[in-house]
Amino acid sequence: MTRGNEKRRFCLIGPTYPYRGGISHYNTCLIRELAAAGEVRAINFTRLYPGFLFPGKTQFDESARPLKADSTRLIDSINPLTWIRAGVRAARFEPDLVLVQWWHPFFAPAMFTICSVMKLVRRARVVFICHNVLPHEKSLVDRFLAALAFSVSDGFLVQSREDRDKLLRIRANAPVLVHPHPIYDFFGTGSLTREAARAKIGSPDGPLLLFFGYVRGYKGLSYLIEAMPLIRERVPAKLLVVGEFYEDTAPYTELVERLGLAEAVRFENRYVANEEVEGFFVASDLVILPYVSATQSGIVQIAVAMNRPVVVTDVGGLGEAVSPEKTGFVVPPRDPAAIARAVVRFFEEGWAARMAPWFEGERKRFSWKAMAEAIDEIARLVEKR
Repeated sequence: MTRGNEKRRFCLIGPTYPYRGGISHYNTCLIRELAAAGEVRAINFTRLYPGFLFPGKTQFDESARPLKADSTRLIDSINPLTWIRAGVRAARFEPDLVLVQWWHPFFAPAMFTICSVMKLVRRARVVFICHNVLPHEKSLVDRFLAALAFSVSDGFLVQSREDRDKLLRIRANAPVLVHPHPIYDFFGTGSLTREAARAKIGSPDGPLLLFFGYVRGYKGLSYLIEAMPLIRERVPAKLLVVGEFYEDTAPYTELVERLGLAEAVRFENRYVANEEVEGFFVASDLVILPYVSATQSGIVQIAVAMNRPVVVTDVGGLGEAVSPEKTGFVVPPRDPAAIARAVVRFFEEGWAARMAPWFEGERKRFSWKAMAEAIDEIARLVEKR
């Protein structure tokens, strides 16, 4: 990845280890990919969320096999002096391109300040990589804060057409490129068999469905639970719900009891360490994302990496990440009957074997190399302006 005859110098702003979760994993994978093609400096956080704003048990990755990349921890999300310091430090690296991970307006003042300082000191070109242009749970100030942060960006890389449209409503005529979320292929060893995986997670034989990731209302888990009696009329499937609840568990456990699903639904209410992720995906036959809203999802990209078909709802960029009848099925949101029909069809018509050959091509489409090429494209676009 070059600018003229010279390698580009990249500065990445966002969380990486010791922080856990999808944004940290994404940023770390990107740091590694770009480091193979250019010079990279990563500016990380000393404090990501204040404790009272974080709904989970810990913000830190306690995995035995954490995903790491070199970074300099400078940014305290609630200390403006650290924002200025981070901007000056990043500018001294003299980057050709600054890549900012954007996922929530809470970070708008910090990102605005850091990028403004870099532009003042270095006149750096900035590209925001948007995971969510606006958050799923919206507040009245979100749009204002997003507009503030976006005002310092020279271009944008978004991961769904829906997010592109949202972005252009906030920053009209901005240079924007749509590129899908890359795969998360670092969880798997490739050596775990389905039988060994089921023994590892303590799951019985038979059709097994997986809902994976933290639980919030917009993930639509209740619609999947409501689909289970319809599914089990035809297929004796069981459901694993694996992920930390960021809201009250009672409505979900009460729904399971009311529908008589106590023996068919198992909850693993916890954040899953990196080394455990492969077991849940390999053990499962089908991954379900019953979301009622979305931009994109790293869960689909874990499934692709693990050769696991998916059923997703047609919201945000989820449908864009699935090749229908090749890597999964796309169904309407808020429709338990549609979820049930797709699941029953998958098992009764033997779609696991029919879909298996398509995953190799999808892994190339969603590779980190392809993401690096997209960054090169948006970099060239903003350099011309």
